[in-house]
Amino acid sequence: MLSGWLRPKGAFTRLAVDVTFLETRRSCVSPVLPDGFSLTRVTGSEALPLYRELYAAVGRDYCWWMRRSMPDTDLAAILHDPAVHFMVLHDVSGHPAGFYELDLRQGGDANLAYFGLLSEVMGRGLGRLVLDHAVARAFDAGSWRLRVNTCTLDHPHALPNYRRAGFSVRDVASEIWDVPNRYVPEKLKRL
Repeated sequence: MLSGWLRPKGAFTRLAVDVTFLETRRSCVSPVLPDGFSLTRVTGSEALPLYRELYAAVGRDYCWWMRRSMPDTDLAAILHDPAVHFMVLHDVSGHPAGFYELDLRQGGDANLAYFGLLSEVMGRGLGRLVLDHAVARAFDAGSWRLRVNTCTLDHPHALPNYRRAGFSVRDVASEIWDVPNRYVPEKLKRL
């Protein structure tokens, strides 16, 4: 598998990644979250700033850059689409602890566009519960399939967690990304 830093190229760093495309065609029961935790759909004017905050915080170490470089108008159009569900996990204090973006715009062919937790809540089994929630929500909305992808720069548990949740690998593609330097994680800059 390819992964990691190749070389700086002006304002960009060229990265080689393997992207794994997965899908599931089976639903699950929407899970019960631990006491004090909640998942809520965020819409309206608070969606864009909260999304940007969570996307940057969750993806900072994993080279999530595509939405960070997207203009506000483009990202707002996605988030304000009624078929896109921006779901935020709140911890016992009411603070955002993670999120997922479920895209139902393709009819029954749903896409889990982004999914992740803040590092301070990892390791408590919440990831599996939130993932199960996303799966149940997609199929409750009438989807026949839910797709997701991950890459070699994501958290090392991402692919095993998707597989444990019933996703099957459909394809793996080696890609080269020209990532703006400001979005390249420090751990890759040190390689």
